[in-house]
Amino acid sequence: MSVLGWIILGLIAGFIGSKIVNKTGQGVVLDIVLGIVGAIVGGTLFSLIGASGVTGLNIWSLLVAVIGSVVVLWLYHKFGRRRAY
Repeated sequence: MSVLGWIILGLIAGFIGSKIVNKTGQGVVLDIVLGIVGAIVGGTLFSLIGASGVTGLNIWSLLVAVIGSVVVLWLYHKFGRRRAY
């Protein structure tokens, strides 16, 4: 998959994942980065259980990337830097 494909998949997966995890999103750039990382994590998790991971710009890959994004975002919120208000 091309770099542009990864960015598009990461943007969509990061946006959907951030809406699932905390309803507000992290900002466009962080959503893309966490979405791409989530796609990689999701692909790795799915391949460990014997399923196919990210295969291109399609619905299956989006589902895998969203699941990975939810895992990454959950870990980000659980162990990420705490903000003082």
